[in-house]
Amino acid sequence: MAHYVKLKRNPLRYRRKLPHLQLSDWYFVTFTTDERWELTPEARTAVFASCMHEHERTIRIDAVVVMPEHAHMLFHLHSETGAEPLLYEILGAIKGASAHKVNKLLGRSGRVWVAESFDRMVREGEHLRYRNYIIMNPVRRGLVSSPDDYEWLWYEKNQEKT
Repeated sequence: MAHYVKLKRNPLRYRRKLPHLQLSDWYFVTFTTDERWELTPEARTAVFASCMHEHERTIRIDAVVVMPEHAHMLFHLHSETGAEPLLYEILGAIKGASAHKVNKLLGRSGRVWVAESFDRMVREGEHLRYRNYIIMNPVRRGLVSSPDDYEWLWYEKNQEKT
């Protein structure tokens, strides 16, 4: 069942150029580094930790991968308080915390992420396609021969969703 967010004037929540609707329980999200610069292994670890920090707090992650210049997540909105979290606030928290960690780790300042994230509401029957896309991303890129060999990939094992 879709959850609808009540907004004061407009049913669409606009952030920058893309509209962000929040009408679903499941989301596939991609965010990319600024100018597609490559994250070091230590930086990927920091980004991965920021993503996993939200697991069981505001979202229930089904799969997450941090690639050299982008990250993918598949998750279900979740809240311990009962209030439905807003998607852009969750992504802002993940990207903000990870950017702070990455900049501190690398002794730099400035933008880490492109301001706009790609988010897609996952329709019934699409879940496994997105999940498999995330899991196989490091293999397709030639970074590892088996998904389980990639350090910055996590997914719920033995999960059967439709």
